[in-house]
Amino acid sequence: MKPSPAIELFVALQRVLPKTWLSRTLGRIAESRRPWLKNALIRAAIRHFNINFAEAASTDLASYEHFNAFFTRALRDGVRPIHSSEQAIVSPADGVISQFGNIEEDRLIQAKGVDYSAAQLLGCSTAAACYSGGEFATIYLSPRDYHRVHMPCAGRLVSSRYIPGELFSVNEKTAIGLPDLFVRNERLVCEFDSERGPFALVLVGAMLVAGIETVWGGHEQPGPGEVRERDHRDAELNFARGDEIGRFKFGSTVIVLFPDNRLDWLNIIEPGCSVLMGEQIASEER
Repeated sequence: MKPSPAIELFVALQRVLPKTWLSRTLGRIAESRRPWLKNALIRAAIRHFNINFAEAASTDLASYEHFNAFFTRALRDGVRPIHSSEQAIVSPADGVISQFGNIEEDRLIQAKGVDYSAAQLLGCSTAAACYSGGEFATIYLSPRDYHRVHMPCAGRLVSSRYIPGELFSVNEKTAIGLPDLFVRNERLVCEFDSERGPFALVLVGAMLVAGIETVWGGHEQPGPGEVRERDHRDAELNFARGDEIGRFKFGSTVIVLFPDNRLDWLNIIEPGCSVLMGEQIASEER
């Protein structure tokens, strides 16, 4: 399906923008500790993006040292209950299910009529082979959403792979108009093992994302253009369903991959539906 002229123009403008410079510059502003500036930014974001600030663990602007601290804010206890079924796969983040379904011959759906390679996404053809014939879900986080990423099920971190790249927007227009969007952008691939086998979460950076952080490594500093891979097997990093693993400093995307076509998706899950972190999206077949 050919993108509309408006979408083609939107993508063309992104191609010529200094996306990395812009994102890093705004990231430095978002780290400012000047009370007047960070409070003005927080109030503007709440108003412009219609953020539900009442869900935050703290609604006192003075408690946030800078804008990024607000943007990656914790929520009040009980606001995001984690589904308790042992077979439940829960959403790792607040957002919109942009696509989900089968991984067929190494291909994932990016948008209607647009697909891309699992091997390129993961940065490893060996890892991707594990997910051939499996299933995936892509969750888009808008600026208004809660920006911490959690475990869809219990697992142990095996490895992580930081892959440098560009910082295109990851909204619906760009997904439709820019082939291989998710394999062009900067991303962090997190591979886990569980009682039922492996799974992976991919945290995809985007325009204006000032950084990706993890609970085990802190801020993922952009490298000099080389893939950075880490083996975590000796660290015994075990996580329960719903445990926090990372956070974004602006809107972005999380992609979760499972092998062996072992998921039973809930009937309510479809492209474009909103989900909350901890809400069940599928069940693992025994």
